[in-house]
Amino acid sequence: MLSAPFGVVSHGTEADPIFNYTYRRALELFEMDRDSFIRLPSCLSAESVNQEKRGKALHEVSQQGYVQHYSGIRIASSGRRFWIRDTTIWNLVTPDGEFHGQAALIGSAVDV
Repeated sequence: MLSAPFGVVSHGTEADPIFNYTYRRALELFEMDRDSFIRLPSCLSAESVNQEKRGKALHEVSQQGYVQHYSGIRIASSGRRFWIRDTTIWNLVTPDGEFHGQAALIGSAVDV
C-alpha cells in the first residue's frame, strides 16, 4: 500500500459508489483498515448533514471533469469529525472516454 503525506481515494460507478482504492493516509484519517474501507459506500464518508455539499461537488466533477480546492467535513469510523481541505476531485476516464468512477487527493485534514 502506498504511503504519502496526502490521502488518495477512489470509488467506482455503482448506483451507490463504493470505495475501491486508498492510500495509507486516508485509512489513518478514516480510522479503518483497507478491507473495511474498500467495502464502504463513499457517501458514508460524510455525515447526512454534509451530504448535500458532497453531492454538489461530485455533480460538478461529473460535469466539468474535476474540481480543485474542495473542503468538507468527513467522519472517521470512531465518530471523530475532520475537515478535508485543499482537495482535488476528478473523474476516472479511460483514453476512450469510458467513465470508471471518481478519485480525490486530500491535500490536508484537521480535526473539527
